[in-house]
Amino acid sequence: MPATTFDHQGQTIAPGDSVRILAITPDPDLDEDDLDMFMDMVGSICEVERIDADGTAWVAVWWNGFQGAVLTMVGLHPGQMDKMAA
Repeated sequence: MPATTFDHQGQTIAPGDSVRILAITPDPDLDEDDLDMFMDMVGSICEVERIDADGTAWVAVWWNGFQGAVLTMVGLHPGQMDKMAA
């Protein structure tokens, strides 16, 4: 399993790095409310939680939902993120 991947500029990304979400690829079956929530992630700065075997960087975003805090995980490919300065 790779411990690193790359952002859209070719910078190395590792777990613990902060990235800005440039784009996401939502599931086409999402309802409108969930799709809006995912699209609102674009522009957010998040910490990379893990990198999977395909080199996808997974980030977590916490939301204040009707029933309390909600955690959403999204996988980012290199063209979908920009590494932030440490």
